[in-house]
Amino acid sequence: MTYSLIWLPEVLKEAGLKVALVPGWENRGVGDMGTIFGVICHHTGTAKTGNMPSLNTLINGRSDLPGPLAQLGLGRDGTYYVLAAGKCNHAGTGSWKGKTTGNTNFIGIEAENGGSKDDLWPEIQMEAYAQGVAAILKHAGLDADHCAGHKEYALPAGRKPDPRFDMNVFRSNVASIINGSTPAPKLIPTIEPSGKARPTLRRGATGVLVMQLQKLIGTTQDGDFGSKTEASVRVFQRNHNLVPDGIVGPETWEVLDKVS
Repeated sequence: MTYSLIWLPEVLKEAGLKVALVPGWENRGVGDMGTIFGVICHHTGTAKTGNMPSLNTLINGRSDLPGPLAQLGLGRDGTYYVLAAGKCNHAGTGSWKGKTTGNTNFIGIEAENGGSKDDLWPEIQMEAYAQGVAAILKHAGLDADHCAGHKEYALPAGRKPDPRFDMNVFRSNVASIINGSTPAPKLIPTIEPSGKARPTLRRGATGVLVMQLQKLIGTTQDGDFGSKTEASVRVFQRNHNLVPDGIVGPETWEVLDKVS
């Protein structure tokens, strides 16, 4: 069954954000969503290393709570991982603006962060967080007040600490984006510095150019840009001081040319 939040990837992409689709996301959920009333922001509370080490947990759940645990995971590099188009077990008992049905009426975003004071939030991640929330709320015809931190929603009060940043400041940033005061992030350009115009490749792409890419990064040359190719691209990007988003845009193409 394809669930109702099928629009999530395009809304995020149209906002200029980096998006990675997790296989099976369209049919993943513990039932379908009701009317969207807002977004609940979380942090994962997991390891301080890695871009999105909690990905499998968010998909499959924990021993005490079945997955999926959120519709979206947000990596430290600002990439949105689309995990589920259906209802997720992310909210628990709570209330925001009189709404107590968090799982049914709120989209959950789990941002990768350990939750400690020394696990600082990368600027690129915080920008993507605000831009993504704004894009979702705008699509749903809602204002920034329909964004809640899990710590604000959860009852009894104090039951949850996430996310560990000032939600009033965050909502103010989201409001500025919605009303146009804050410019959208720059989209990945189509022209490389050298003047070439190879298309940007990401998960889901197929064809001869994907095979050429796979040869350059040393992975199976099947012409299918799947999870293994994306993982290999991320490794290449990290090793060459590029943003490890798994997307082969102009900057990654340029570096691939230099090292091939």
